[in-house]
Amino acid sequence: MDTTAVQRTVRRLWDAEILPSLREFVAIPALSPNFDADWAATGALDAAVGHLRAWIADRAIPGARIDVVRLPGRTPVLLLDVAATEGVPDTGTVLLYGHLDKQPPVGGWSEGLGPWQAVLRDGKLFGRGAADDGYAGYAATAAIEAVRAAGGAHGRCVVLLETGEESGSPDLPAYLEHLGDQLGRVSLVICLDSGGNDYERLWLTTSLRGLMAVDLTVRVLRSGQHSGLASGVVPSSFRVIRALLDRVEDTETGEILIKEMHVDIPADRAAEAAASVAVTPGAFRGAFPLADETKPVSEDEVELVLNSSWRPTLSVIGASGFPEPADAGNVLRPFTTLTLSFRLPPTADGQAALAAVRDALTSDVPYNATVELTRTETANGWNAPALAPWLRETLDTVSDQVFGNPWRTLGLGGSIPFMGLLAERYPEAQFVITGALGPDSNAHVPDEWLHVKQAERVTEAVAHILDAHARLAAP
Repeated sequence: MDTTAVQRTVRRLWDAEILPSLREFVAIPALSPNFDADWAATGALDAAVGHLRAWIADRAIPGARIDVVRLPGRTPVLLLDVAATEGVPDTGTVLLYGHLDKQPPVGGWSEGLGPWQAVLRDGKLFGRGAADDGYAGYAATAAIEAVRAAGGAHGRCVVLLETGEESGSPDLPAYLEHLGDQLGRVSLVICLDSGGNDYERLWLTTSLRGLMAVDLTVRVLRSGQHSGLASGVVPSSFRVIRALLDRVEDTETGEILIKEMHVDIPADRAAEAAASVAVTPGAFRGAFPLADETKPVSEDEVELVLNSSWRPTLSVIGASGFPEPADAGNVLRPFTTLTLSFRLPPTADGQAALAAVRDALTSDVPYNATVELTRTETANGWNAPALAPWLRETLDTVSDQVFGNPWRTLGLGGSIPFMGLLAERYPEAQFVITGALGPDSNAHVPDEWLHVKQAERVTEAVAHILDAHARLAAP
């Protein structure tokens, strides 16, 4: 394959074809179903799917078929199925993954920026969904085009773009079952919903944490009462909920006290964490805008990486039962609800963790207060299999030719439920979980932006991996 032609094709596609369409994609408020219960009526997810479908159809890739797959009551999936180039042996299906749904807009965007307004500044494309992860479908398609334009080869490729990832991918198990025969034997998964600690090299995600979420409600009264009369007689729902939380989290250290949530950290993953910190010292500590004199939970950056990738954590991400401070009267509130979001180590059992948390929060409740657990959600994490020799050699070559720096690995604290599902269904598959996100890309928060040149380089790298898979991965 002509490597110069790959680079030339990728750059041309990004400049002339991808960026104009991606800017239009940013303008579509394609909120994930968790944030738009009426998504089917709103039509924004369908608009996002239609937008990408039209762009891919215009590519006119030989041997390609593009379909919108819809199961009743479920969010749609966009599927691009491209036959292998002529003469390629059966090396299995390459499944390239991304998603089209988005996080909510949230407030606080900088002046001149907004969630549904694409702005290109200094090589950064700002707007919701630009980096997480609207570019993925474009990059995957462009990589296939680049292979063909450069005289390379690729096996059968299926680009799967879902519309529920930001809601935990609840519909994907059904789609994997429905599409099982069509996908066939998946031998390589390329996911473009990740990134790394800098924009100087190719980063591979080697593990993803699982998640468990639950709404915890403590109820002590049928209706609010005057706090001057009721306090001291009726227990505070907030105090009870604090006592329950102390059963699952050490307030001094943040350590999770539920043994079912802990695993032994594999030695190779611990070594990878140390290597990542060594190559980008300070990148992880500096990735988050700490307020004023706030310090991270540890001064050891390797420990911070392991905390966020292989240890369980708890974040309280929502609350109900509280008035706004300006509206707060002297009332002993009848209930307190907190949304508890646990991140689980990659190899922890989510269902076992949920059962243990349920037991801890509902047994021997102080004052016999009423405890309700609702909106429970679990998803297991993922730990990558060992790299096949052909893939490791390809990554070495690509890193030298495209990035000029060695590739590195990291464990990701976030979750991509699809990877765990795929690992269970295709245990022999190789995984390349990568992407253009960096520590300051602002995914999920104001001022989300895509590093355009990094996205170009990732696209180029995917093209080389596709060619190597076709030539070297035959069983």
